[in-house]
Amino acid sequence: MAELTTSRPLPVVKAPSSQEALPAHVRSHASGGRDLWTDPLPERPDDPDAALLELLHEVLDPELPISLVDLGLIYGARVEDDVAHIRLTFTATACPCMEFIREDIRDRLTREHWIDAVRIQEVWDPPWTRDMISERGRRRLRELGVGV
Repeated sequence: MAELTTSRPLPVVKAPSSQEALPAHVRSHASGGRDLWTDPLPERPDDPDAALLELLHEVLDPELPISLVDLGLIYGARVEDDVAHIRLTFTATACPCMEFIREDIRDRLTREHWIDAVRIQEVWDPPWTRDMISERGRRRLRELGVGV
């Protein structure tokens, strides 16, 4: 077997930080979007299911500053007996951000006084595809220079 030798050191290539990798006008990636979360609602909403979905629009994918709802990862959201029930999928079964996403969902929703707990059910059927990204999500991805 041939052995690779070199008389000069190989160059060191440094990966860009998240601050350098995304356009300067995109700031939410620094915090995972948590700095964009609204304050808790002052009172229980008349339509808790609709309010729950709106709150989930604030939870961003950890890799791209786009909401889980707009990515099409939320398959269902309802409130029953002050418990938020979320049906969630991922882009892949080996998604490296699964726990971050679950944690962000729980952290955002439990800020609300009318939500006592969050139950997340992982759903794999139907499998996620790019077709599930909302038009708003597609616009956001184009702004970031990501083709869909």
